[in-house]
Amino acid sequence: MLSLTIDEALHRASFSLKKASIDDPLIEAEILLAFILKTDRLQLYLKKQDLLPRALYNSFLGLVKRRVKGEPVAYITGQKYFYGRLFRVDRRVLIPRPETELVIEKSLHFAEILIKSGVSKPYILDLGTGSGVLAVTLGLELPDAELYAVDLSPEALDLARLNAKEYRINEKITWLEGDYFDVLTDRAPGATFNLIVANPPYLSADEIKNLPPGIQEYEPVEALYGGLDGLDGYRQIIGRLPPYVKTPFMLIFEIGSSQEMEVKKLLEDSGLFSEICCYPDLAGLPRVVEAFIP
Repeated sequence: MLSLTIDEALHRASFSLKKASIDDPLIEAEILLAFILKTDRLQLYLKKQDLLPRALYNSFLGLVKRRVKGEPVAYITGQKYFYGRLFRVDRRVLIPRPETELVIEKSLHFAEILIKSGVSKPYILDLGTGSGVLAVTLGLELPDAELYAVDLSPEALDLARLNAKEYRINEKITWLEGDYFDVLTDRAPGATFNLIVANPPYLSADEIKNLPPGIQEYEPVEALYGGLDGLDGYRQIIGRLPPYVKTPFMLIFEIGSSQEMEVKKLLEDSGLFSEICCYPDLAGLPRVVEAFIP
């Protein structure tokens, strides 16, 4: 086979991906080839007429075949951008979604309110930290904050620590292995927080059954299953919240797109909060709920 240009290799790969019903096939082909070439997508455009060495093309084809079989791009490359930063990801954790960045935006807005109210050192807790993208990002954006991150999975915490080390803030975050507030009772008795962020598992039993193969076969389903109705995690957090509140306080949840009314009702029924708001993601779907205690 004659050597192909970068442009030709991309179009062949995108054709294969399109046949496999992969969304945005050309973009995904570009991500995979940029990874192989240790460059970025812009450089692919600038060098699209350059010939691609046979060995690199074969490596690229290997990645494309994995994607055609359904393996997510982030697991193939081992990395994913979140809030403008590159994080390690693998099958120990869920792949960070762009909509989760809304949790960061709302957290930073609340941090501004805290500073104006005289709280110079906010205490922040990330429940179910996974890959650590929320804890690490908040640690970088809010250098004066005291951060705690909890996860039930020791494998997920290992990866979260790696991400924190890469951004040189591992020692800034207290990592706790255990189930939500249980581990705080054992490892950090008396700890209270101005801000708690959480993206609990929120898929119901029926939704789990209907997951696309790319998620069901590759991502950790236990990090997605939220009980029969998908709300177990929210109930657990809200029900045990009061001892861990330092006012002024904000609880910020990511939710499933159909859960706005149910989560709001759980928050309202608790009688804890003076304000409850829901915000849409870029697709216009309800995505983040925040609840405030003055």
